[in-house]
Amino acid sequence: MSDAAAGRRLNAVLVGTGMVAKTHVAALGDLRDRINFRGVVARDLGRVQAYVDQVKADTGMEPRAYADIAEVAADSEVDFAIVITPPNARGEIIAPLVEAGKHILLEKPIERDGAASARIVKLCEDAGVTLGLVFQHRTREASKELARLVASGKLGALRVARVNVPWWRPQSYYDELGRGTYARDGGGVMISQAIHTMDLALSLTGQVSAVTAFMATSGYHRMESEDFVTAGLEFENGAIGALMAGTACFPGGTESITLHFENGRAHLERSVLTVDWIDGRTEEFGASTAGTGGGADPMAFTHAWHAGIIEDFADALRDGRAPLIDGREGLRVHRWIDLLTLSAREGRRAEMSELGETV
Repeated sequence: MSDAAAGRRLNAVLVGTGMVAKTHVAALGDLRDRINFRGVVARDLGRVQAYVDQVKADTGMEPRAYADIAEVAADSEVDFAIVITPPNARGEIIAPLVEAGKHILLEKPIERDGAASARIVKLCEDAGVTLGLVFQHRTREASKELARLVASGKLGALRVARVNVPWWRPQSYYDELGRGTYARDGGGVMISQAIHTMDLALSLTGQVSAVTAFMATSGYHRMESEDFVTAGLEFENGAIGALMAGTACFPGGTESITLHFENGRAHLERSVLTVDWIDGRTEEFGASTAGTGGGADPMAFTHAWHAGIIEDFADALRDGRAPLIDGREGLRVHRWIDLLTLSAREGRRAEMSELGETV
């Protein structure tokens, strides 16, 4: 970004008006002094115009309704696009934006599987366009505190990791056309819900080297893909662990990451970090005040975490640095999901080396 652009408000466009759009609009409202919400684009122009009119009435911001992606790409004032469409629409949307030099902030996942996701990452890298991912769990204060603690080395070597996502979705959630299908979403609970907690876990543990997984669809849901997965984990650093994730855990609970180190245990749940040291001390950080979307209402969480991701992305563009989660970082969790799927489908232990290189 040029020196002239470094100090000005950046212009952002929202691509899509789906369920999480409200969260992004609220986040952009908090950031309006630094980021201008320039407009919205989606397939249905009439719906976009109605959406923009409602945003203006509710927030006082003045986004415009774009006719299509080509119009966004042609707008020289647009700095970056926040893309919140279903995964199967990503390629056709991102390509013209990248060609026009627009930076991209993507809601999870990147695409439906690791190979398709890698193609998007490479497309952005080859064009010199910044790609960022919305994995907002990393912006929680308790998450950042645990990241600092792990990086400090005070906890010592990681021995055991447990990742638990006991969420719930009613059948009405999966009655939406395409939801939970491989063609639109790329899968079920792993790529659509647990991916947030899994990404955060990997940022703390390092990459998985092998898994032994089981996945299934419970009697709660009529859907194509999995609503339950469990797996034994082996990590590159020698640690072992376990994953359980489901949207079949009525009435829905809070996701958690529990890491057992040589010098103590770190337990991250909701927005609270509890550290139990081997010497008997216990420390707690954060406060359990916000929902996480683990129950029947998938949007029961604060927009502040999204604001943190968007603000970091804008700062990264100004500073000429990588965002908090860039494309290559985001590929790590996609590879983990691909490996879990391979193991579960073939009923065997699967090693990461079987997937080969993606970028």
